[in-house]
Amino acid sequence: MSERLNLTADEVLTTTRSVRKRLDFDRPVPRELITESLDIAMQAPTGSNRQGWQWMVVEDQDKKKAIADYYSDNFNRYAATPGAEYKDGDVRGERMEKVRTSAQYLADNFHKSPYMVIPLIEGRPDDYPIMAQAGLWGSILPAVWSFMLALRERGLGSAWTTLHLQYESEVAELLGIPHDRYVQAGLFPVAYTKGTDFKLASRIPATELTHWDTFNA
Repeated sequence: MSERLNLTADEVLTTTRSVRKRLDFDRPVPRELITESLDIAMQAPTGSNRQGWQWMVVEDQDKKKAIADYYSDNFNRYAATPGAEYKDGDVRGERMEKVRTSAQYLADNFHKSPYMVIPLIEGRPDDYPIMAQAGLWGSILPAVWSFMLALRERGLGSAWTTLHLQYESEVAELLGIPHDRYVQAGLFPVAYTKGTDFKLASRIPATELTHWDTFNA
């Protein structure tokens, strides 16, 4: 059994961050920690209990480098676009520069991750109606979040990224994923974190975003 942080449910839920600069790319990660975290992820609910997920874990350095290059290529285009603008005092605007530099750091170092994990869900939602799209994504997103929570409890970290999906078919070919059957839900670097003292993030209070019975703009 792996060493645990013994966080409470509330602690693990409120301190699981998107980790980029604090990923320890030099410390090896035992495979058993990935397996344990995926076993926990498998307990997540899925639509009609289909469990149509697969998990692609990439350890081969050449393949990691190729995927990181795809990610970096699209990241450079994304980073060159104007970012969102927020009013003075908005916590999102106050964090924007740190988020930007953190994202750049990950793009520059993604290939160093001990593992890359790509969650797959069976189905191609390209032409799905909104109800079917919601059902498909709702059948993989809870499992992926459970995976990230399990990593946190084991002293590991990750970040939910999607920019490699501009090259989804190329990555599928690289890894032998049946592109006609499975869609990729993201790309996750996995590494130990440098320290485990993650805190609550600054967020807009729920009271400002909650509507009862009628949506109030």
